[in-house]
Amino acid sequence: MQKLWQKKQKLNYSKNVIDIVQFGSSVLEESIPNDIDIAVIFNKISVKEQIKEAHEIKKQIEKLTSFSVQIESFDLESFFQEGNFARQGILFHGRSILNGKYFAERFGMAPKLRISYVLKNLEKKDKVRFNYLLSGKKGNYGLLKKYGGKLIYPGVIETSPDNEKVFAEKMGKITDKIKVEKIFVFNK
Repeated sequence: MQKLWQKKQKLNYSKNVIDIVQFGSSVLEESIPNDIDIAVIFNKISVKEQIKEAHEIKKQIEKLTSFSVQIESFDLESFFQEGNFARQGILFHGRSILNGKYFAERFGMAPKLRISYVLKNLEKKDKVRFNYLLSGKKGNYGLLKKYGGKLIYPGVIETSPDNEKVFAEKMGKITDKIKVEKIFVFNK
């Protein structure tokens, strides 16, 4: 995973830029991305200016990584238009390269994954295996500690969007009765 947001990047950009957001497979734990998807969110400026500034930002980001960079630009109005198919991925998974936070936090929301599971019809050994997967065994971290998840109540865990692939794949090897919900929690 190429976490550009983990270290404050020294990018040059104009005051027209609201945020520069990394999204797509490159933000997911244990994924193998082909490229890095970047969205540049602008104040209301012309499309011509957006393209010009986004291209300059792309060149700077390409110097920071060995991956190819795919860049998209939006003003806030076009970002929220129904026809913007990248909107949901950017809003839920997107991380700001400028401040390291989820892009949704700009709107007072924190994205979360709620994963519910059922172990009722599993054999005892598989229930134990599932518990070790979540909680760890013999000093090894389980998914919850390693990836920052928490047990909300029996049968439901919560974690950050970055961990969707890890949790779903590993839990799915033990039980096929899992349900992944994407939610937003409003910040106080």
